[in-house]
Amino acid sequence: MANYPIVQNKEKARGNVFSAGGFYGRKTPVRGKELWVEKVLMLSASLFILAILLITLFIFAKGIPLIAKTGLTDFIFNTEWNPTKNKFGIGTMLVGSLAVTLGALLWAVPLGLITAIFMAEIAPVKVRDVLGSFIELLAGIPSVVYGFFGLIVVVPFIRDNLGGSGMSILAGAVILGIMILPTIINISRDAIRAVPEEYKINSLALGATHYQSIWRIIVPAARSGIITAVVLGMGRAIGETMAVVMVTGNATIIPDSILSPVRTMTSNIVLEMGYAAGDHQAALFATGTVLFVFIVLLNLIINISAKAGIKNAHR
Repeated sequence: MANYPIVQNKEKARGNVFSAGGFYGRKTPVRGKELWVEKVLMLSASLFILAILLITLFIFAKGIPLIAKTGLTDFIFNTEWNPTKNKFGIGTMLVGSLAVTLGALLWAVPLGLITAIFMAEIAPVKVRDVLGSFIELLAGIPSVVYGFFGLIVVVPFIRDNLGGSGMSILAGAVILGIMILPTIINISRDAIRAVPEEYKINSLALGATHYQSIWRIIVPAARSGIITAVVLGMGRAIGETMAVVMVTGNATIIPDSILSPVRTMTSNIVLEMGYAAGDHQAALFATGTVLFVFIVLLNLIINISAKAGIKNAHR
């Protein structure tokens, strides 16, 4: 009871600060600075949204007329790309983009997930810190450096040991897989760490081993975050340009093996935009429109999977 007057005085003081005549009731210097910060943040967000809208309108305005002229199915699924004869089919580039992206995901997703689990649940603190530093370094390397590495190391290795020219789907998949590893590892690791500790404690208390708790409790609980990591990695892979241009051969053909050269949609835009004009240029913008819609669909998948994961977690 001796401390009661002190508590009462504190509550009284707090009431004076937050009352209508207190801190938020007057335009104090601190509150004035907060209002300016809020306005600056609101302006920044508005400019960001405006930039996205302008980019979207520009790409669609340039690309949609050509798609309407050619026909959506003919533009996407036709395998003949010959601008001199007004033949604009991106079927070969679409297959090339999907082949290289899926090839990268096939090996990067398992390796990235295992690394994320190791860093989040198994590795000692020092090892975790060293791995984290290497992953951050990997994420900061420019894509053209990856392209040079592929051109000097990966392509000759494939040519000397597996045959072909070396510039192929396999080379692109190897380089893209390395490039998307930081995205998959970082987001998956954060999702695993976000799983409540009680899940693991309760699993161990019921007699499960550490590894059983990881694979049967923690990883399923982090499923939505892991799916987000995979989809974002896929988006990064399918949108990559410079490294892919340097190692895939850029041939507009339907590949018959992983050693065949291919041309991706992004590579096609970069290689031909410098001299394209008229319908040819419009076709390249239309290719960008297809890529844009694909990325939007990937983002929708992320949102839907995240909401589904939250609902399952609350059940």
